[in-house]
Amino acid sequence: MTRPHVLLSVAVSVDGYIDDRGADRFPLSNAEDFDHVDRLRAESDAVLVGAETLRRDNPRLLVNSAARRADRVSNAKPEYPMKVTVTGSGDLDADLQFWHHGGVKLVYTTDTGRRLAEATLRDLATVVTLGHRVDFGRLLDDLGARGVERLMVEGGGRIHTAFLAEGLADEIRMAVAPMLIGQATAPRFLHPARFPGGPARRFHLEDVTRLGDVAVLRYFPKT
Repeated sequence: MTRPHVLLSVAVSVDGYIDDRGADRFPLSNAEDFDHVDRLRAESDAVLVGAETLRRDNPRLLVNSAARRADRVSNAKPEYPMKVTVTGSGDLDADLQFWHHGGVKLVYTTDTGRRLAEATLRDLATVVTLGHRVDFGRLLDDLGARGVERLMVEGGGRIHTAFLAEGLADEIRMAVAPMLIGQATAPRFLHPARFPGGPARRFHLEDVTRLGDVAVLRYFPKT
């Protein structure tokens, strides 16, 4: 069974934060970067965010460009990539925008979280259990069996950390915004973890792209 190519996508401040402590989403990206992310979504078979990101940001997680959606359809793909979320507890809000826009939605949870997720979402999404814990390897196996070849992971920090700590990320797209947040308790790209190879391990830097005032770094962690 072939697992999908896993792309982690994140926007960070120069000092490594992905948001501030405010109630509203902090704008790190610019218009050019948003458009580039939209293109990457259109090229993906599935897009994944964690349940915490759904609760905090209430994203629709769509391909916004009508031309890109039309290209997907002309290539015999669904208009939108599959939308995926992960929750250990199964605690999800059925009123979030994520469930009411786009195409197929998939929820990965645990044996204990499955009942709550199914009762809450009903016919809004397909709920899949990964066993007694969230097993990201099993998640990728299941997505591969569903025909997903490219998975774009858009956060949050716990999800990105899990993929990297378990050696499951093939590529990192990091957009660095020219600003400083400087709040010690604001969320960062990654949480502390034991990463493969430890601090001495170096990723391969494939390229650096300038999008307006944002620098986009493309890393390959596995090479």
